[in-house]
Amino acid sequence: MEVSPYAGKPAEQKMLVDIPKLITAYYSGIPDSSIPSQRVAFGTSGHRGSSFKNAFNERHILAITQAICLYRKEQKVDGPLYVGFDTHALSAPAFASTMEVLAANGVEVMIAEGDEYTPTPVISHAILKYNAGRKTGLADGIIITPSHNPPSDGGFKYNPPNGGPAETDVTNWIEKKANELLQENLTQVKRISLEKALKASTTHRHDYLNTYVADLGNIIDMDVIRNTKIKMGVDPLGGAGVHYWKPIAEKYNLDLTVVNRIVDPTFSFMTVDWDGQIRMDPSSPYAMQRLIEMKDHFDISFACDTDHDRHGIVTKSVGLLNPNNYLSVAVSYLLQNRPNWAQSSAIGKTVVSTQLIDRVAAKLGRKLYEVPVGFKWFVDGLLDKSLCFGGEESAGASFSRLDGNAWTTDKDGFIPALLSAEITAKTGKDPGILYKELIQELGEPVYDRIEAKATPEQKEKFKKLTSAQIESKNMAGENITHILTNAPGNNAPIGGLKVVTENGWFAARPSGTEDIYKIYGESFLGETHLKQIIKEAQDIVNAALK
Repeated sequence: MEVSPYAGKPAEQKMLVDIPKLITAYYSGIPDSSIPSQRVAFGTSGHRGSSFKNAFNERHILAITQAICLYRKEQKVDGPLYVGFDTHALSAPAFASTMEVLAANGVEVMIAEGDEYTPTPVISHAILKYNAGRKTGLADGIIITPSHNPPSDGGFKYNPPNGGPAETDVTNWIEKKANELLQENLTQVKRISLEKALKASTTHRHDYLNTYVADLGNIIDMDVIRNTKIKMGVDPLGGAGVHYWKPIAEKYNLDLTVVNRIVDPTFSFMTVDWDGQIRMDPSSPYAMQRLIEMKDHFDISFACDTDHDRHGIVTKSVGLLNPNNYLSVAVSYLLQNRPNWAQSSAIGKTVVSTQLIDRVAAKLGRKLYEVPVGFKWFVDGLLDKSLCFGGEESAGASFSRLDGNAWTTDKDGFIPALLSAEITAKTGKDPGILYKELIQELGEPVYDRIEAKATPEQKEKFKKLTSAQIESKNMAGENITHILTNAPGNNAPIGGLKVVTENGWFAARPSGTEDIYKIYGESFLGETHLKQIIKEAQDIVNAALK
């Protein structure tokens, strides 16, 4: 991937989104149902798009919200609906549209006190807390966020009563119904004014912030962080958790400095990501440049993306940790420092996450649960305690409380960030040092991801690939041990292909939004071997697609 000359540098004025024009487009745009990019489409993280492209505007949100009301009715979900939104410019208008429909449909809605921004994990936490011990009157949630996407984007997610991202059958139902409502020119959408919606008897205020903060001591060892007096720095990247960090520090008496308190819908304070776009990605060394430059001011520092469901860990020893590297350290530490976790609970990872996690799990005698890309695959396991950890290579994770019960069933950026402080306090070593010790024992992986062009027809073929179509018996000098088109953990289709040897692997998946496919590769034998894997992966995939 070609890196932009602007990468890692402060955003320039010409890069900033025109907020008034963006909001105007939200209210004035009329999507054309004959154009696929302008229809409602739920990917792995809900419906996303920009109002400039007629992909995310008022009509979409009215239709999706009405579809959710109809889905709730069909499924007899009649408890409170927890609603939150982040700091993207399109999130507040979308929240207003959502409230107008929910109130008109008589839905009991829980919104934040003081119109506070609400992170994704806080919504999941609230749903699980309310539903604990209940069989009827269950709660669910809506989160209005495009995650770490650029400032011009909006996003909309639905979390059912299990608290996690909705499964494909749920999103397919909502997507289909929303598109029908759009084609009917919204004639079936119930709606009242925002003023009436906020005053409705069904609209309630909820103290998300203090409820969540007060519970953090039940998942993170705050005593060891406080008692060792380690210095921490956090950059909320202008996101929904911006006002959560100070109360966390005060509640637990932590030496925690919020290095950036700015909320600005243009995100002009960011350094530019690899492709020249502003993107609030805490796993990107380009987007995280400012916090990396401060690394020596703190014993450990961290950041979260705009809805605070992803984390980025900056250590004194090595700077920003690759997400795969930190997840490996986190798994290793947690399995040795959570005595109340059941020995039978497994470690969840996606098929494109590092194999170092496999080696850590094997060393510590734990079962591994490998699933397709998407956090939704971890939800049931986290809920029923058959999983104690679920993590993605894209810096998303959640894990069990100290007592082994579920914390959230959606990604939570707060807890891996605070865990990095617990690790540093408890071991006297930051996660960068611990990673070096881990790879000395278990081998050092090198990892890369590339993109290659694929026609829509080829992308469809990806979904139907079988292991029988792979004629190669070896790859990069090693025998192929496994050819997977279904994930070994739950046998769900991975939507592509994974080929494994003793010391390396690659996975290939088509993009859901672009005419490309992505190849993820890893080797424990060094960069040269990895390059060979990536090169041969393209040949293997191209031969199979023919």
